[in-house]
Amino acid sequence: MKLLISIAALILCVSCHSHKVMPNSVLIESEAIHMNKAKNIIFLIGDGMGIGQITAGTYANNNKTALERFEIVGLHKPYSGDNLVTDSAAAATSFSSGVKTFNGAIGMNMDTIPVQTLLEEAEEKGLKTGLVATSTIVHATPASYIAHNVTRQDYEGIALDFLDTEVDYFVGGGKKFFDRREDEKNLITELESKGYHMGNYLEEFNTFTSSLTSDINKIGYLTADESPIPASQGRDYLEAASLFGINFLDKQSDNGFFLMIEGSQIDWGGHANDKDYIISEFLEYNRVIGKVLDWAEKDGETLVVVTADHETGGFTIQPGSTRDSLVTAFTTPKHSGDFIPVFASGPGSELFSGLYENTEIYFKMREVFGWNELARNAN
Repeated sequence: MKLLISIAALILCVSCHSHKVMPNSVLIESEAIHMNKAKNIIFLIGDGMGIGQITAGTYANNNKTALERFEIVGLHKPYSGDNLVTDSAAAATSFSSGVKTFNGAIGMNMDTIPVQTLLEEAEEKGLKTGLVATSTIVHATPASYIAHNVTRQDYEGIALDFLDTEVDYFVGGGKKFFDRREDEKNLITELESKGYHMGNYLEEFNTFTSSLTSDINKIGYLTADESPIPASQGRDYLEAASLFGINFLDKQSDNGFFLMIEGSQIDWGGHANDKDYIISEFLEYNRVIGKVLDWAEKDGETLVVVTADHETGGFTIQPGSTRDSLVTAFTTPKHSGDFIPVFASGPGSELFSGLYENTEIYFKMREVFGWNELARNAN
């Protein structure tokens, strides 16, 4: 009888465990489920990468994908605060800050109040942080970790927010938003005055990094004047930038790191309703995922999470397809409202199974980091 009572109490305790916060309030989080904590988190977002994109990319890769190495798989609900079909800004803000917000919002809640991001909190707690993207670095997904803006289209305003962040490592396009601005500011020189070692596409990424000295602890590299070109046209920095960033951040701090890596142009292939564009971008991202997993498995203290902000194109594989010849179709040049898969590996990965709101990814990451003191509400 005592054993049955103990089991019932345990079930009740687990079922009451919740991250939900009432509006305009703060909440001390309940004690975390017993699990391994992670020193580092690497969060990979394949923009627009739904089940159709994963399936087509897997078949195009001889029916293999690095995603098969993940033991934990879940699904998240990607809708935004004002639309059943989210955009990247609202979705990334859900990941970065744990709030549902309106489409187009960057790091703000439904009331246009700035909300602290996971990256900003990591900085406060002494972790090293980084962002890598195959879009501009001021695009919606990376921007949602360092900026606070009512519109994702304010690229120059988002670039200005880089002066207010302590992000240690960032790689992506958009150089013109830093040094050829309407306000005539040169944010590259201002970042250099803050201690950043800045580089750009005029020098290959591998050449740039090979010249770095051990005393450099903040790095920014701008990969294109505006948007980087597709992988099929020769863009080749994502693998190198991701692995270099992991090792750079790991060496910088004993407290751990948070790194977000976005495969941005899977989404662009969906918007273009271009099967080959989707597949080529997925194949590159798949290689990155595999190398990240290799590093994390050797490290043993790193959680790796892979997901998408939303699906793009309503992309499906049609009858008549073979592995060597896919017949595909699209339902829209825009985003769809499909649920999105989540893959997790490493310490705390068990939290990511099941079906849940996209905002829960933020709270799950906080929990894996062991940040269980206060969760302020920003809804």
